[in-house]
Amino acid sequence: MNKLQHFTLAIEANQVAVIRLNVPDESMNVLSRQTMQEIEILLDEIEKNNQLQGVVLASGKPDSFIAGADINMISACKKTEDAEDLAKAGQAIFARVEKSRIPFVAAIHGLCLGGGLEFALACHYRIASDDEKTQLGLPEVKLGLLPGSGGTQRLPRLIGIQAALDIMLTGKQVRAKSALKMGLLDDLVPNSILLDTAKTLATCGFPKRRDIKQAAWAKALEKNSFGRGLLFDQALKQVEKKTLGNYPAPKKIIQAVRTGIENGLVQGYQVEAKGFGELSQTSQSQALQQLFLATTAHKKAQSLLIENAQSLNKVAVLGGGLMGGGIAHVTATKAALPVRLKDINPEGILSALNHSYSLLDKKVKRRFIRKTAAQKQLSLITGTTDYSGFANRDLVVEAVFEDLELKQKMVKEIEAECQAETIFASNTSSLPIADIADGAARPENVIGLHYFSPVEKMPLVEVIPHEKTSEKTIASVLDFARKQGKTPILVKDCAGFYVNRILAIYINEAAQLLMEGEPIDVIDNALLQTGFPVGPLKLLDEVGIDIGTKIIPILVEAYGERFKPPAGLNTIKDDDRKGKKNKKGFYNYRKQNKWLEKIKPSPLVDESIYDLLNIDAAQSLNTEEIAERCLVQMLNEAARCFEEGVVASAQEGDIGAIFGIGFPPFLGGPFRYIDAYGIDKLVERLQSYQLRFGARFEPAQILLDYEVENRRFYPTESD
Repeated sequence: MNKLQHFTLAIEANQVAVIRLNVPDESMNVLSRQTMQEIEILLDEIEKNNQLQGVVLASGKPDSFIAGADINMISACKKTEDAEDLAKAGQAIFARVEKSRIPFVAAIHGLCLGGGLEFALACHYRIASDDEKTQLGLPEVKLGLLPGSGGTQRLPRLIGIQAALDIMLTGKQVRAKSALKMGLLDDLVPNSILLDTAKTLATCGFPKRRDIKQAAWAKALEKNSFGRGLLFDQALKQVEKKTLGNYPAPKKIIQAVRTGIENGLVQGYQVEAKGFGELSQTSQSQALQQLFLATTAHKKAQSLLIENAQSLNKVAVLGGGLMGGGIAHVTATKAALPVRLKDINPEGILSALNHSYSLLDKKVKRRFIRKTAAQKQLSLITGTTDYSGFANRDLVVEAVFEDLELKQKMVKEIEAECQAETIFASNTSSLPIADIADGAARPENVIGLHYFSPVEKMPLVEVIPHEKTSEKTIASVLDFARKQGKTPILVKDCAGFYVNRILAIYINEAAQLLMEGEPIDVIDNALLQTGFPVGPLKLLDEVGIDIGTKIIPILVEAYGERFKPPAGLNTIKDDDRKGKKNKKGFYNYRKQNKWLEKIKPSPLVDESIYDLLNIDAAQSLNTEEIAERCLVQMLNEAARCFEEGVVASAQEGDIGAIFGIGFPPFLGGPFRYIDAYGIDKLVERLQSYQLRFGARFEPAQILLDYEVENRRFYPTESD
C-alpha cells in the first residue's frame, strides 16, 4: 500500500476498513487522476480481503469531506472524447463501490460536492454530521457541466426526479438537516460520534430497499410516463426561460436524467458521459472553468498579501442607509465581529437594524439558521448618534453621502475620536481616495472600500489605496473584506475606480439609445438576452437615478466628453425620478391588479417617461445592435482601465466585472471576451460606430496597439 499518497487505510478490530482521504498541500479534498487511481488500488485490496465486514469512507481534513473534482483535470481535456473518457472512468470506479460485496458507508463532515457527492451516492449508506459546515450538492452546472460520474442517474432514484433536478439545475448546496429529510442521508449525528456511528453501520449489512421520501402528489406524478413527461417538459421550459439559451448544461442534465429513467441505466450512463464530454468543450464551460481557476489563483495570491494584516476585531460604520446597514450586516453575520453603527438620526439606526432583522428572519423561516443564532448575530450590531464606543474601534467604514467635504470631515472626526492605529475606509463610489485623505493627520490609515448594492448579495468589493496608504492598511482591509465573505480586488485610485467606470459608460449608451427612440424594455431585454442579469436602465432604477447622476459629472471632469450623458438624464432627475427607492423611474413600481400581474409581471415600463422626454418610442434597431453598442463601450473602457493600470491584470478586471456588475460569466469577463471576440473585430466595430456617432466610440490606444502587434490580454502558449 506504499503507492498511496492521498489515502490511508486502517482495518479495525471488528474488520471494518476505514479509508481517509487527505490530499496533500490542499485546504480541501478534491478528486484528481491520482486520487481516482488510488481508489482503484484500494478497491483491489478490499476485494482481496475476505475478512472485511464493511468500509467507512471519511476525510482527513478538518472541515471538508470531498469538495469535488480537480478542475485542472477537466480543463486539461482538449477533446470531447478525452472528457467523455474521464467521465466513463469515474462511472466505472463508483460502480465498483456500488457493486461491492460488503457495505460502504460515507461518513460526511464538511463540504460534500460534485464528484465527492457522486462518490457518496455510490456508497450504500450516507451518514453526516449535524454541523452547519456540512453541505451537499452537485454544482457542476455552475461550471457549464453536468455531474459525470453517475450523479444524474443515482440521485433521482434516491430522492425523486423533481428534487434531484432542483439540486442539479441550480447547483445549490443542501444543508445536512434538509438532506436527511429528502432521503439523501440515512442518518445525522454530532460530529464527535460520526466516525464511530459509521463504523457500527458498516457491520449492519446492506440496507433494505428504501422508499423515496416525497409528497404523495410528487410520487404519483413520477410513477407514470405521462406525469414524468409533464415534469421533464416543464423543467425544460423553466430552464429556457431562465437561461435564455445562453447555458447548454441544464438541458443536457435533463436529457441525461430523462434517458436514465425512461430507457434504463445503461443508456443513462452513456448519455451522461457523452453530455459531459460535449459540455466540457463548449465556450461557456471553458469560460466558467477559467473563471473558477482565476478566482482560486486570485485568492491564493492575496493570501500572501494579507500575511502582515493587523487583526481588526471591532468595527464601526458611519451612516445607517442601505449601504451602511448592509455593511454592518455582513460584518456581524459573516465576519462575526461587533459593529458600532453611527447615524445622525435614530431613525437611520433603526432602519439599519430592521434591515438586518428582516434578512435574518428570512433565514430563520427558511430554516437556514436557528433563531438563537440569528439573535446572537443581530446583537453584534449596536447604534449611536454620537461617537460613544468609537475609542477602541480598529476599523471605521464610512458610508455617508457622496460629498467630498463631508467625507473629509468624517476623516478628521475619526482621527480625533479613535486610536492612532484606527483605519478609515471610505465606501465612496467615485471620489478619489487621495482627495478624501487630503488634510488627514494619518493618511496612511485612509483607504477606499467600495461595496456594491445590495451589500448582502453582491460578492465584490473594490479596495482602493492612495499613494500614501500603508501596506499594513491594505493587507488588513483585504483580510477584513474576505472575512465578510467578499471577493476583494485592488484597484488604482482614480475617479470611478474600475467597476463604476465601465458600468457608467455602458449605461450612458443605453440612455443614448433611449433618446434615439428605442423603447426601455427593448433596450433592457437586448442586454438580458446577451446574458446580463438585469438590463442597464432597470439597473439604474435599482441603484438610484439620483446616485447615477451624481457620479457622471465626476467622470466627465476626469475623462472627458465620452462620459457626457444625454440631456434627458437630467430631465428625468429633475422630475424626482429616483428609481425603485421612490417607486418612480424608468419603471412603474406601484402595485397592479393580480389579473394584470399574471399577464405581464411588474414592474412595467412607466410610459409617462416618453412624454417627459418628448420621445416617440418605437423599435428601429435590431436587438443585436442595441446590445452591441452598449457592450463594446464597456469593453473599450475596460481596455482603457487596463492600459492605465486601474486594474493590475486582465484576471482582476474579469473578476471585478463578473462579481461587481454581473458581466455574463459564460463570456469569461471583458478581457477574455475581447480575446475570444477578436481585438481586430472589436476595433473594426468601434471605428464603425465612431464614424456614425462620434468620438465616444474611439478605440482605446491599447486595442490599436494589440491589433498591430497581434497580442492578446491572455497570452496563449504559442505567444
